[in-house]
Amino acid sequence: MNKFQELGLNELLLKAIQDLGFENPSEVQEKAIPLLLQQDTDIVALAQTGTGKTAAFGFPLIQKIDPENRSTQALILSPTRELCLQITNEIKQYSKYVKGLHTVAVYGGASITEQAKEVKRGAQIIVATPGRMQDMINRNLVNIKNIETCILDEADEMLNMGFYEDITSILSDTPDEKNTWLFSATMPQEVARIAKEFMKRPQEITVGHKNQGSVNVSHEYYLVGARDRYPVLKRLADMNPDIFSVVFCRTKRDTQAVAEKLIEDGYNAAALHGDLSQAQRDGVMKAFRGRQIQMLVATDVAARGIDVDDITHVINYQLPDEIETYNHRSGRTGRAGKTGTSIVIVTKSEFKKIQMIERIIKTKFVQKPIPTGMEICEVQLIHLANKVKGVEVDAEIDKYLPKIEELLGDLTKEELIKKMFSVEFNRFIEYYKKQNTIDSPKSREKGEATVNSDGSVRYFLNLGARDNFDWMSLKDFLRDTLDLGRDDLFKVDVKEGFSFFNTDASHSERIMEVLNNMHHEGRQVNVEISTSGGGSGRSSSRRDHNNRRGDRGFDRGERRSSTKERSSDKSERSLERKFGRRREDDRPVRNERRSVRGDRPRRTN
Repeated sequence: MNKFQELGLNELLLKAIQDLGFENPSEVQEKAIPLLLQQDTDIVALAQTGTGKTAAFGFPLIQKIDPENRSTQALILSPTRELCLQITNEIKQYSKYVKGLHTVAVYGGASITEQAKEVKRGAQIIVATPGRMQDMINRNLVNIKNIETCILDEADEMLNMGFYEDITSILSDTPDEKNTWLFSATMPQEVARIAKEFMKRPQEITVGHKNQGSVNVSHEYYLVGARDRYPVLKRLADMNPDIFSVVFCRTKRDTQAVAEKLIEDGYNAAALHGDLSQAQRDGVMKAFRGRQIQMLVATDVAARGIDVDDITHVINYQLPDEIETYNHRSGRTGRAGKTGTSIVIVTKSEFKKIQMIERIIKTKFVQKPIPTGMEICEVQLIHLANKVKGVEVDAEIDKYLPKIEELLGDLTKEELIKKMFSVEFNRFIEYYKKQNTIDSPKSREKGEATVNSDGSVRYFLNLGARDNFDWMSLKDFLRDTLDLGRDDLFKVDVKEGFSFFNTDASHSERIMEVLNNMHHEGRQVNVEISTSGGGSGRSSSRRDHNNRRGDRGFDRGERRSSTKERSSDKSERSLERKFGRRREDDRPVRNERRSVRGDRPRRTN
């Protein structure tokens, strides 16, 4: 007996459920479906991403809809176009035996006129993104003043994306006597505020504890130096040959850069971010679902709505700015009852975030050692052996066997095995022989930020007046390159062949990572931490036109001890000498690095 029958669903829905192969309802479905069928009530349902929330509200909603009434009876709001289309498709599958019931998706990036026409033909259920829905309301293209049910799906995500005003405006255009069903993975203050303002004594359904992560997901972290983040990402990919993952970055720029590096190094990777056209995003997602892409590098916004059940790993290349967002990231794996792994690549300066996430999701992270080259080679060799053992043999090969046997007949079994595996394996072993062991940092690394008393860090950069920069143009260049705000970068001091600048310590890791992995007009950029503090003692007497607070005098006349000035001078002169020598050697060093990277073995599926 199908357990969905015990929840009170009608025969038409049970028939669709049988077609879909559903047998056992998830916990959120067991709790929500009977409640929503038996009562006209508002509810707040908290459950991790991937636990079947769409069916939890979709089945009772369909059963309550009057298909003979062609007016709009229900509105479902979701954060992204992808999720909007996904929900629409699932509602259509659930309701395929309900004659006369129509569901329409309303989202940006498509013709608003065509969507309005579909609604006008008769749409009992509208699934919409908040921005497009508000636009249609403003143009009088849709009427939701008489709906009976409003559903907010992934409510925390919508609010994280800045849709609070749109959501409150849309809800204000709906009748007071409607039922509001709010489904969310977490319960931040903004969601609680929506519930308090627009819901009447809502009943609460919680799967696990509030904000708790999925029990099917294990959480691991790798402690790395700031410059080792990308090499460690490659090692994790090589250590998991069958990886099928989403790699999360904070910004569109980082997402594109990481994806391009992975592709250049032979991985099946692609970027997914807001600068892609809708056609490009659709193409990437189609390739990812078809497993043509093994590593999808994405921003949080672009990844919302990804619904792929077999993702093996979520890799946090950078932790999100909002701690609650981690729950949504990790929820991309461990879906549909399967297990998954959420990995964080973290530096010492970020480690407090791990502890904060542990408190929120009520789960401990396990620190893992960074894989060595020999460990990776062993894994790859065993993977290749299993692949050979499991390959299906096409009968067409039989006609070529006499020639093959003639060519290889003088080899022993052991020699044949060694040579066959070496064809693929040699590339890995040769690559990792050239790579140094990457250890997790135990003490302060060279180049790790020395934080000044004002919370800032000073940097030494091998770009200067010789590269056509003055303090203003260099400041603009760095702000654009690093996505920094107007006041995030200050005390810019440009010399002939190098420069100094300061930022808050919170930007240190990103600055080291981005600048040390880029070129400017064909030359490798190098940046290092200066231990001198606020700025060079020799320049402290002149005006600093780009002071953090806009002051005309350097540090506004703050007195410095002569000892500190001499220490600053000595430290910065040391870096000047170092960068002055390095400048002439930049090009050959870069070419050598490129040749080493070119030896990286291309991955095989």
